[in-house]
Amino acid sequence: MIDRASPNFDERQLPVSMIVLHYTGMPDCEGALCRLTSPEAKVSAHYCVDEDGTIYRLVDESKRAWHAGKSRWRGITDVNSASVGIEIVNPGHEFGYRPFPDEQVAALIPLVADIKERHGIGRGNVVGHSDVAPGRKEDPGELFPWSALAKRRLALPSPTRDLIDPFWTDAGFLLALERFGYDVTDEQKAVIAFQRRFRPDLIDGIIDGECRAKLLSLLLPRPQ
Repeated sequence: MIDRASPNFDERQLPVSMIVLHYTGMPDCEGALCRLTSPEAKVSAHYCVDEDGTIYRLVDESKRAWHAGKSRWRGITDVNSASVGIEIVNPGHEFGYRPFPDEQVAALIPLVADIKERHGIGRGNVVGHSDVAPGRKEDPGELFPWSALAKRRLALPSPTRDLIDPFWTDAGFLLALERFGYDVTDEQKAVIAFQRRFRPDLIDGIIDGECRAKLLSLLLPRPQ
């Protein structure tokens, strides 16, 4: 791990209960690091993971990094105060979005595992930027390998077995989506964010039986 200190932080107001994953959305790692450590940019994260697996530590976890912006998750509106932010180097949708290399994912997994264990973070609170800010963001995007984290119990899996369509109305689905954690102020973008995370093969913003069934499965209690 390489220290690359950012001046962009302040004091936390809440205990850490979340991990928020981002992509950098810039052409290369060095450009992203320069932005994340620039006083003028006023953005930062706690860690940045390069495509070759190198991890940069930018802000001490005890401090509040500035990565989530205006966001909300499960009733928390100061997501920066309650989260550890990890930027994952990827050009993003603007500069040629591409799959995340194996070396990068292999470095990210133990980092997430360590943070999650130290802070006692539940799997449902390991989220993407698009989950906490669906009206504004789409990272880390549909190519992010959530399944690699889920199979190690580091994030929630996308339900695939024993799915039952509860036949909610659209309003009922949105109510359930809000109960799960999403900000549904922009209804279609909230649906798209849910699909991007839990059904990345079809992101159309349409509430259908598969979406309803997956959300129901996510809301049902599971044996621990």
